[in-house]
Amino acid sequence: MSRVKITLSYNGSAFMGSQQQPNTHNTVIGTLLIALKRLQIESIPKGSGRTDRGVHATHQVMHLDIPPYWDDLRRLCDMLNLLLPPSLRILRIVWVNNDFHARYSAKRRVYRYVIKEGKSNPFEDEFITFIPQLNREVIADAIGCFVGTHDFELFKKSGNDLGHFTRIIHRAYVYDHKGYFVLVFEGNGFLRAQIRLMVGFLLRISAGKATKEQLIEQLKGAKRHTTAIAPHNGLYLTRIKY
Repeated sequence: MSRVKITLSYNGSAFMGSQQQPNTHNTVIGTLLIALKRLQIESIPKGSGRTDRGVHATHQVMHLDIPPYWDDLRRLCDMLNLLLPPSLRILRIVWVNNDFHARYSAKRRVYRYVIKEGKSNPFEDEFITFIPQLNREVIADAIGCFVGTHDFELFKKSGNDLGHFTRIIHRAYVYDHKGYFVLVFEGNGFLRAQIRLMVGFLLRISAGKATKEQLIEQLKGAKRHTTAIAPHNGLYLTRIKY
C-alpha cells in the first residue's frame, strides 16, 4: 500500500458534515468511500479536520492508502470525479511519504467566513451569510483580539473531547471583495464550532449588542457574555498548511 494526499472541495449544504456517521452515508467521507469501493480501494480516508453540516471546503485535505495497481494518480482522480456527485470534487492526488498524516502533519488551517449585507436571495443563500446591516469598522477593529495564544473554552461547542482548549491564532483579519465582506482566521487548529462562535460574537458587536471589551473578557475566560453562533453556510475551510 502507498499513501496519497487528496485535495478536494465540496458544497457543505449537500452533506451532513465531513466525518463518517453510523446512521447515514451522506457525509463527505461516506460519499467518497462509496466511490473508492467501486474502484476496489477499501482504505478509509483520514481528513485534516472535520467540518460540520453545511460548512464548505475549497481545499480540504485527506490522506489515503491505495493498492499498488493504482499507479496512475491522474486517472484515479478522473475516475473518482466520474463517480462522485457534482457537490464533491477531487482537485488533485499526489504521492506522499507513509508517515504523512492529513491531520497530525498539518501546521496551520485557514478558514474564511463570507458575509453579504442586505436581503438573502435563492442563488447565494446556501453559500453566504446575509446580514441586513453590517458595521464593518467595528468588526475590523475587534477581530484582531483573537490573534495570539488563548484558551478558547468559552468559544467552543459541546462535544469537544479534548483535555485542553488552547489554540494559536496566527492571523485574523477582514477584507472586502466585490460586495462580499470576508473574515479570515488562520490558526494551528480550531475547536468544534469555534470560528462560528467567534464570528457570532463579532456580529453581535456589529449590531451594537456586545462590545469589544466584553469580547476580550470572554476570551480571557473571565465571563461568558454570549453563545451566539453564526450560521454554517458562510464558513469555508480554504487551506491546510503543512
